[in-house]
Amino acid sequence: MSHSIRARPTEAFGSALRRRTDDHWLVHGDNGWRSRLPVRRWHGPAEPAVAALVARCTGPTLDLGCGPGRLTLALTRAGLTAVGVDISAQAVRLTRARGAIALQRDVFAPLPAEGRWAHVLLIDGNIGIGGDPVTLLGRCHDLLRPGGTVFVELEAPGPGLWRGQAQLALQAAGGGSRLGPPFRWARLDTMAVTEVASAAGLTVREVFRRDRRWFGELVTDGPGAAKAQPA
Repeated sequence: MSHSIRARPTEAFGSALRRRTDDHWLVHGDNGWRSRLPVRRWHGPAEPAVAALVARCTGPTLDLGCGPGRLTLALTRAGLTAVGVDISAQAVRLTRARGAIALQRDVFAPLPAEGRWAHVLLIDGNIGIGGDPVTLLGRCHDLLRPGGTVFVELEAPGPGLWRGQAQLALQAAGGGSRLGPPFRWARLDTMAVTEVASAAGLTVREVFRRDRRWFGELVTDGPGAAKAQPA
């Protein structure tokens, strides 16, 4: 997969962050499935569901696809070494303006301290980055130290693994919408995560639910790596 394909949604997501309103939708190109982007939530403080994730982090943490940095900031305030990573310059500016550290990088490009991070976060649908969760989780594996974990937000049981073309749609004042350019994206649910994680060299330690959202904790080989079934 080329860098240009991975980078394609950058401007669209940057535009959504600038507006700070929930008027953008993620649309699947093959079946028309739509999901509203919770942009207001991204600009706010860490909500209880993700605050619970922060509490599980005990060492240096990478927040991949950090957006405006609410998780990166919460990790920093918890006294952890935390770095947000986003390909959008707007996202990086917003994260830094909140007082957290962020880098404008493609997650597949070289990153600091590879192989030494305790945790990697893929929240707010970021398992979709690049359109191939096995490749993305394999990249996370390379970033982690032995026994390190990936916290990933998952879909509720049902859709399995979906990969394809997606677009961002901006809701227009007159009720219509304007579609941005297509880019590769993915979705992953609680039932499909075990097989996908295994293909990336990771083991599902736990699948858990917080405030009607689903998350998985995936672990590399090392201390604490034990298989678990979705709750």
